Order: sequence, then C-alpha cells, then structure tokens
Amino acid sequence: MNRNELPHPWQPSRRTFLKAALGAAGALSTAGLLSGCTSGVDPHVITLGSRLSDKNAKLGVQDVVGMFQQQTGGAVRINSVDSTSFQENVNNYLQGTPDDVFTWMSGYRMKYFADKGLVDDVSSVWQAHGSGFSDSFREASTGTDGQQYLIPFFYYPWAVFYRPSLWQQRGYAPPKTFDEWVTLSKRMQADGLTPIGFGVRDGWPPFGTFDYLDLRLNGVDFHRSLLAGDVSWTDNRVRSVFDTWREILPFHQPQPLGRKMSEAQQALLNKEVGMLVAGMFVAQSFPAGPDREDLDFFAFPELDSAVGTSAVEAPMDGFMMRKDPRNLGGAQQFLSFLTGADAAVAYAKQDPQAIPAHRDADLSSFPPLVQKSAALVQGAGSITQFLDRDTRPDFASVVMIPAMQQFLGNPNDVDGLVRSIERQKAAVFGQ
Repeated sequence: MNRNELPHPWQPSRRTFLKAALGAAGALSTAGLLSGCTSGVDPHVITLGSRLSDKNAKLGVQDVVGMFQQQTGGAVRINSVDSTSFQENVNNYLQGTPDDVFTWMSGYRMKYFADKGLVDDVSSVWQAHGSGFSDSFREASTGTDGQQYLIPFFYYPWAVFYRPSLWQQRGYAPPKTFDEWVTLSKRMQADGLTPIGFGVRDGWPPFGTFDYLDLRLNGVDFHRSLLAGDVSWTDNRVRSVFDTWREILPFHQPQPLGRKMSEAQQALLNKEVGMLVAGMFVAQSFPAGPDREDLDFFAFPELDSAVGTSAVEAPMDGFMMRKDPRNLGGAQQFLSFLTGADAAVAYAKQDPQAIPAHRDADLSSFPPLVQKSAALVQGAGSITQFLDRDTRPDFASVVMIPAMQQFLGNPNDVDGLVRSIERQKAAVFGQ
C-alpha cells in the first residue's frame, strides 16, 4: 500500500458530523440550506424535519406520516433536507426556529444537543409507550441527566456481507474465526478474486472494521471506555487492534482512500470482491429482486474465544423533539404514534437498510436478510452504535477520520499513530 496515497481529502458524507467542533456554528458556509418550516404554518400542524432523504427513505417517511394522519386526524408537514446538509447545519437549525420533531441519531449525537439544552426530553412518551423497546435501546436514548431524548425507530447492523451465489460457485463457506477468515481470504486471492471490498474516501467507513476488531479483541467495556476518552490510545490493547488490522490489509481492495463506500458496494454487487464489512445500508445498492435476494452476511469473526462475538454494531436512528416545540401536544402525539411497531414496519417496507426498533414488529413478510439481521441484534449480548456515535462528534471527525487515513496510508507506523491520536484526544476531551 502506498504510504503517500492521500489523493482525496475526505468529504462529509451522510454519516459524518461537523468538520470541526459544533460550537463553531458561524463558520458554516451553507447555513442557509437547513431551516425550520414553522413560519406561517397553522399552529395545529406538526412540523417534521427529516434527514431521511434517500428515495426509499423519503417514501417511508411519507407512508408513516400518512398512517398517522389517517389514524389520528392530525396534520404533519414534512421538511425534508438531504442528509449531509442536515448534519452539517443541524446546530444552527436547532438554535433558530426548528421543526417540532426531527430525525436524528442516538448516542453522543443525541446527548450533545440534550446537554446544550437545544431539545426537550421525551421521557413522558417513554413512560407511557416505551415498553416495546429493549434496555439497550433505552440506554442509547438516554441523556446524561437520566432522561430520554430520542424515540428509537430503526437500526441497521454491521456485519460481513457476501453474495451466496458466488460463494456456492467457488465452494466458499462463512468463517467463524479470524484464522478461518484469513485462510478464506488467501484462497480467494489464489482464485483471482479480491477478498474484501474497501472504500474509505467518505471518511467514516473504516470505523466499522476498527470497532469490530476492538470489540473482538478487547471486549465492549474496553471499547466504550476508549471512545469515552477514559483509556489511553497508547495502550497496548489499542496497538493490537491496528496490528491485527494490518495483517488483513493485503486482502482489501487496493488504494481505498480514493474509493467511496458506494463504489465498494458496487464491487460486491458486480462480484468483483468476495465480501464487504458494512452496514445493512449495502442493501440499498442492490436492486430489488434477484440481486437483493442474493445478499447475505456473517457475523464479524471471533478473535478471542474468551471475548466471543456477542457484541454487535447496530447504529440506531429515531426522532427527537425541539426545545419548547411550537405544537407541543401535537409533537407528543406524533412521537407516541412513532413508538408503535406498525409505524416502524411501514417505514422499513420502503427502506431496505432499516430494521424496526420495536421488539414486537412483525417481520414475517420481510425478506430473510431482514429477519436474519433482526435476529443478530436481538441475540446480541451488547450493542454498540458505531465509532462516530459512541464518542464525541468532534473527536470522530477531526481526529479519527484523519487518523484512519494516516494508518491506511502508512500502516507500519502504529506507534506514531496512537501517540498522535492520544495527544489530540487530550486536547479534545480536555484531559
């Protein structure tokens, strides 16, 4: 791998947050792209700000709103903004005249706005209607003050995806351990097939591999402590993560810094690579029908039998309520509706990446891939949210994205890498 391979600086994508700390609100050059749609709106109408802007996602939101309006007689006005613009301008948006309810993410992404007092808690909705969510989802929806600030709606697990038809043709079998994964990768290379798809130009995709390697080597408690800033990045356990990753880098698509995740997904679709570490969003790149039906996954392999594979990376999205909503009663009514299984099922029928968060969601009519994904998460011993949701947003974007690029450009200098991360972490976390 070329240590000088840094031709494309990372560009914000649908899952990255602000390029710098969110406090630098005035520095955003596209601040006018996102604003609430409350001006001149009937006070009885509920306004919804949505970052679910992909074609299928928008259809899902429309279906959910339609269900709500039909069942309750309430009126909802949707303010749909492309996801990147929403994320880059959400800080200004919430300090202006935001919509009554808006779509957002769990973890630190949620806690940041709760701590800043920019959103209202939805604990009363949880108390009345939250029994359909797991303790893990409740934890991911809870702020530092112990109140709930997010209504879970859907999640999408990360795993290792592959095309069964290709594997059956070649006689491959899903590996259960890291050693089996390495053996399989060597066999794929011998067969002239690139084993692992890899595209990191978007910035965030390498987080999935890092998270799983850390979870499988060091366990979920260490992983959470590391991302919370409580463990030094120079710890030998962190070095072991990068050392293990370096061992499998030769099996990845070359020159990943110039390739988008969508291109890596396309390579999987075209059977140019054997597998891909990704979230369920990979299904959005597969056309409905035979191609999407020819998509499967296996859990990220085991590295230490004492640690096992019970931890699953499954980022969760949901709905939050602005501070002092213009239509408080309507917002609470809409959020209560969103806690029902039927609403999440209606959305998931349109968005192939989404698994309903409600434990009673009827998935019997969904494809086997969706049912298998739900079973993976429901059977998890612990659930993590993804690095850029499990740590401070500024640390993820300002420190860790460049650090991942540095590692992939020069994987042999792990010592220099972790020392650099630790110095920057101390500045970000104030330690």
